[in-house]
Amino acid sequence: MTTDVTTESSVLCEIGDGVAVITLNRPDKLNAFNEEMHLALRAALERAEADESVRALLLTGAGRGFCAGQDLGDRNVSGDVELDLGHTLETFYNPLIRKLRALPLPVICAVNGVAAGAGANIALACDIVLAARSAKFVQAFCRLGLVPDSGGTYSLPRLVGEARAKGLALLGEALSAEQAEDWGLIWRAVDDDGLIAEAGKLARHLATQPTAGLAKIKQAIQASLDNDLDAQLDLERDLQREAGRSADYREGVAAFMAKRAPVFQGH
Repeated sequence: MTTDVTTESSVLCEIGDGVAVITLNRPDKLNAFNEEMHLALRAALERAEADESVRALLLTGAGRGFCAGQDLGDRNVSGDVELDLGHTLETFYNPLIRKLRALPLPVICAVNGVAAGAGANIALACDIVLAARSAKFVQAFCRLGLVPDSGGTYSLPRLVGEARAKGLALLGEALSAEQAEDWGLIWRAVDDDGLIAEAGKLARHLATQPTAGLAKIKQAIQASLDNDLDAQLDLERDLQREAGRSADYREGVAAFMAKRAPVFQGH
């Protein structure tokens, strides 16, 4: 295995076996975001996307929590300073959510410990979310007089329905990993000591699959949230036309007919 490790001040990026493992690395702050970590994470995601060897991405956090959202200590909230939190969203959080959703490869999130505020909604922007059984998801915005951001008001009602979305957002109560699984908010809750191993195994499996086809699946499912049936049928037709011309499709059919394991190249 060829492994490349890059250490930024607040983000770790390790690439090997077709997987980019990106770790939020401010454990003393529960991996809360400041501007430096935003920029480091953006650079890591761009690097992973540009690396042709990367066919799956795993996002997790160092220490005892995944991400506590925004580092409030990184802001001046004194009464004589007028804050523009919309600028923060437009500059940092919104581009991050758009990037995670648009990446042409599967993105797995391994939630260890607390995922609060923007940290919870960044996790929900990933394609497959595994969480340690001790993990908690908290829409903490209401405690500060704020609105769920980082796509929270978009993803929550689509994942769990309006009633549960409003309960989570208006009350700010912690949701356990097992309850999140039961509600369909995440893919699976796993034992704490097996989280990273299981997430890594899943990422390595996806890295052996037909990556371009997986990207089209991701694109189609995300588009269905806003399309009517006719538009979605048309999109399926167009994507299937593209997929049917791929080398991976030909390999999949050949392997099936020969009763052997396929060897996908990701295109």
